[in-house]
Amino acid sequence: MTEQSFDNPTTKYHQDGFPPADIAPPGLTEQTHPAPDHGEDTYLGAARLTGKRALITGGDSGTGRAVAIAFAREGADVAIGYLPQEEPDAQTTKEWIEKAGRRALLLPGDVRDESHNQHLVDQTVETLGGLDIVIANAAYQRNRPDLDQMDTDEFDRVMKTNLYGTFWLVRAALPHLAPGSSVIVTASIQGYNPSDALIDYAMTKAALVAFTQALSNQQGPNGIRVNAVAPGPIWTPLIPATGWPDKLPKFGQDTPLGRAGQPAELAGAYVYLASEAASYVSGAILPVTGGKHL
Repeated sequence: MTEQSFDNPTTKYHQDGFPPADIAPPGLTEQTHPAPDHGEDTYLGAARLTGKRALITGGDSGTGRAVAIAFAREGADVAIGYLPQEEPDAQTTKEWIEKAGRRALLLPGDVRDESHNQHLVDQTVETLGGLDIVIANAAYQRNRPDLDQMDTDEFDRVMKTNLYGTFWLVRAALPHLAPGSSVIVTASIQGYNPSDALIDYAMTKAALVAFTQALSNQQGPNGIRVNAVAPGPIWTPLIPATGWPDKLPKFGQDTPLGRAGQPAELAGAYVYLASEAASYVSGAILPVTGGKHL
């Protein structure tokens, strides 16, 4: 049996800050430098999700792509939702899913549209033959000025994407989820330790923590587990598209591990929560924060 070595987590990935950048939302992987690691060359599956059917919103890049790759390599078929302007990234994610020998379903649209969330679920069930795992991951954030200068339309965009989209998606999915199914929400350290520059985003992430815990209580008797992953500073296209170029050179440097995380470092948390290894885990908020406390 080959002995597995462990990497020093402080030096495993990019240890410095990132170059100043301010790309237009939602941001694409090709615009993100250095390129994020989604586990394309590193994630090894172990048949933990064989035969499962998963739906991931925001599945084109960043956290969503890393989870899609990991799920596929664990044996799941994967549907991904994404904005139409993210089509190039979605096509790349599709290629990685199919390289793992699994079916990939691309579902462009906007989760701010209530009917689109129903469409996501209906098409996944029809095409993949059912639905076992729901990942509510789509999110939007922008750097904010003082509250008295915040734009209502932008506030509404954050609320509709992060909160309404999650509510509509999970509501549509529940009738299709059998006992043993799993709902996983992408929360954030911002839900516990909010930044004033992300005040509206932080509000939604705190609400998603409450949503996760309340829904886990409601759905526990039905055998449906509901959990969340709370990332810390993770290097995804969302970050340079947030509108804070001056903050990027120090992004992630304030964690105990001294660096930003990569999407690939989140994937295992989602796999664990979706798998039978977590059969007695529900209502949990799993931090992946580089050592920052929730």
